[in-house]
Amino acid sequence: MKIIIAPDSFKGTFTASEAARAMAGGVRDLLSDAQAVEIPLADGGDGTLDVLLGGT
Repeated sequence: MKIIIAPDSFKGTFTASEAARAMAGGVRDLLSDAQAVEIPLADGGDGTLDVLLGGT
């Protein structure tokens, strides 16, 4: 099973990449046979440049 994880940032808490990583970890803990694909998103506000640059 493939599960797409595509969050925006949680302002003041997590970047989109950090949120995706945390959510994917939860999926992997609960569904060990699932493939969690992390696709951080942005809405044009804070964190957009990080998402466009791949979190580097």
